[in-house]
Amino acid sequence: MKAEDMILVSVDDHLVEPPTVFEGRLPAKFADQAPKVIKLEDGSDVWTFNGSIIPNIGLNAVAGRPRSEYGVEPTSFEEMRPGCYDVHERVKDMNAGGVLGSMCFPSFPGFSGRLFAVADDKDLALSVLRAYNDWHIEEWAGAYPGRFIPMALPILWDVELCAEEVRRVAAKGCHSLTFTENPATLGYPSFHDAYWDPLWRALSDTGVVLSIHLGSSGKLSVTAPDAPVDVMITLQPMNICQAAADLIWSRVIKEFPAVRIALSEGGTGWIPYFLDRLDRTYDMHHLWTGQNFGGKLPSEVFRERFLTCFIADPVGVKLRHDIGIDNISWECDYPHSDSSWPSAPEELERVTAGLPDDEINKITYENALRWYQFDPFSHLPRAKSTVGALRAAAAGHDVSIRSFDQGRFERQVGINLGELAGRATG
Repeated sequence: MKAEDMILVSVDDHLVEPPTVFEGRLPAKFADQAPKVIKLEDGSDVWTFNGSIIPNIGLNAVAGRPRSEYGVEPTSFEEMRPGCYDVHERVKDMNAGGVLGSMCFPSFPGFSGRLFAVADDKDLALSVLRAYNDWHIEEWAGAYPGRFIPMALPILWDVELCAEEVRRVAAKGCHSLTFTENPATLGYPSFHDAYWDPLWRALSDTGVVLSIHLGSSGKLSVTAPDAPVDVMITLQPMNICQAAADLIWSRVIKEFPAVRIALSEGGTGWIPYFLDRLDRTYDMHHLWTGQNFGGKLPSEVFRERFLTCFIADPVGVKLRHDIGIDNISWECDYPHSDSSWPSAPEELERVTAGLPDDEINKITYENALRWYQFDPFSHLPRAKSTVGALRAAAAGHDVSIRSFDQGRFERQVGINLGELAGRATG
């Protein structure tokens, strides 16, 4: 399938929250305590809340920057493409990149909302978290119906309130709850504790997917404090592997058969070995550990209950049937440093060369629509939803690579949409 004929729905992108998130969304008594953006003396824009300062980290918003300038230094909004934080510009960037739909994980609150969870005033924390969820559903995703899969933050500190929030956002059409890959590392009961049962029931009742993003445990796999940063970046999928093992052997899978889990930004190439290891562990040890999957192998249960995703994973694509063709999805990861925006369709065309069209469609959009109850075609006809059609609608939109220089973007390399296909073979 040619890139221009693909329909792309990304199950893992990110947003940098604009300063206006909480405007008019909090009770008057909390107005002065709301999270807000301030500018530091060095020009960096940072969020402040509950005595904490949270910078925008460079690797989180580098779309459109030359790779030589990737880094982890704090950044200002002026250094970012507006599509990082402005939903109207985001849709233009999506069109230019040929992306029909996007699910956007949060930035400054943390992937599981742990910034809010540690606030001493839980009434304030609850108001702020619900205000954030409403903003995301109503103003971010709601600004362009059919273009975004809405996502909500969890209430980690009170599982009954968390279950209530799941039901509340589901009624608003939100079917994704971002969650930590390991609650125990954040000081909460583990996945194996009955504490979380109200949440599992709420997810089961509403069809909301538990979306677990790597790094959401507050810890990343790294070998030593003085190891090069490349070690941490290479090992990032191991966090998701650990979360998958934790959950597949947990009572959640057995006692709540309707709970479904998405493993976000973890890649797929490691999964065939992981599934083989699950089945061997079960075969060799279940008689004494007591594991019982009702006559199924753990690999079969994994394929039924877990959604996986990749950015560009040639090994995973080759082994797609060992993983499960019905539980693989594509991600763009805009605006993070792993993203190949705006030429992601050309990259995906190379990776999926030779695959049947029906399998490509499952990976690029059909599985995402089914898992997240997402229906973009009720808002935009299929014929206008392809990479080629979206790019045609974005004609003239600037997708230049720009270098940041003393507080200003400077043009470094100009790219127009017509040149993207040429870059695919360059």
